[in-house]
Amino acid sequence: MKETVCERLKKELAKKHACYVLITCNKPSDDGDMQVEFSFEGDAALASYLIQGAQSYLEEKLEEHPLYG
Repeated sequence: MKETVCERLKKELAKKHACYVLITCNKPSDDGDMQVEFSFEGDAALASYLIQGAQSYLEEKLEEHPLYG
């Protein structure tokens, strides 16, 4: 069976990182729906910490953006 890009990416991330979070979405369908996938590897508390840090970072970037800030 052929390995998917996502599976290869997960293997590579696991080699060098104690924890990772991967969130992906497909392009929207004709009716606007988007398939979102979430996965993580490692300690759940550490994954939560990574997500919280990423959320804070993105909120700061949005505040700086002329259309959203």
